[in-house]
Amino acid sequence: MLRNALARLRAARGARTPEQARGGGMRLVLPASMSATLGCDAVGVPARHGFRLMSHLPRTGCVFADADRWWWIVPASSDLDLDWPEQVTYARDAEVPAGRPRLIHSPDGLTPYTPPIPLFLMVCQVTGVAPSWATTGRASVVSAP
Repeated sequence: MLRNALARLRAARGARTPEQARGGGMRLVLPASMSATLGCDAVGVPARHGFRLMSHLPRTGCVFADADRWWWIVPASSDLDLDWPEQVTYARDAEVPAGRPRLIHSPDGLTPYTPPIPLFLMVCQVTGVAPSWATTGRASVVSAP
């Protein structure tokens, strides 16, 4: 929860991570045929989990990979109220740390996105972390009319 709050604070202030400040980052470029109307963020997972995640997700969007991480494209702000496991790197605007990830999977459709909730749940499962949603201080039930 604290990590999400810090990420939101950095985004609001326009702060950059140390890798980005040194110019060591790069933005993942989607295929020209893809429509990213919801904006793009990327979720980076250790490469050792890549094949397992891809084989168990109901739908996989664009996936980029390098030797260390596999990056799933998700709609912008998919980190809101989700406590991603520590092994995960969440990259706003799909600007990832230094490396040369290349596109290894492109979906048949026109949208580049992997649905973030199934991805979140699968990442939690493969990393052995219980899923956790940040609390907003409001009641979590909907009252009846």
